[in-house]
Amino acid sequence: MDEPKNNNKDLDPRLRGDEGKGSEFEELKKQRDEYLDGWKRAKADFINYKKEEMRHLQEVAQYANEDLMKDLVSVLDNFDLGLRQLEKAGPVEKGVYMIRSQIEDTLKRRGLERFNVKAGDEFDPSIAEAVAMAESEKPSGTILEEIEPGYKLHDKIIRPARVKVTK
Repeated sequence: MDEPKNNNKDLDPRLRGDEGKGSEFEELKKQRDEYLDGWKRAKADFINYKKEEMRHLQEVAQYANEDLMKDLVSVLDNFDLGLRQLEKAGPVEKGVYMIRSQIEDTLKRRGLERFNVKAGDEFDPSIAEAVAMAESEKPSGTILEEIEPGYKLHDKIIRPARVKVTK
């Protein structure tokens, strides 16, 4: 009978008697490992890039209507001014208030939120803009009156509240 072939001799150059080829084999293994590590790093970099790009696209989508929201905030301010003038002239129809409420609710569903600052609060320049100053017995930097409310779109302030503060 024939001797069974030993396939291991074919795989390991040292067993075949090819002493010089063992270092070549080790060098190829080392090169293979380097390429594999490089590929793994590139794959991880690409995955991170995709995640970052998705976050960026979400942010763009979230704030895409910022200019429109700023314009509509001005419309709401004018609507409020008109309502105050109508109230001075006499009773205002309930429907006018309902229209204003409907506009505000629609904007709120799109992420626009109105925030108010109160008289007596300390002035915070990150959320309010001082448009007037007045003398008062209160400490300097205290809000005396809110002139216009502030608005934020999601978590970004698109218009700070406009206030009158003490000198």
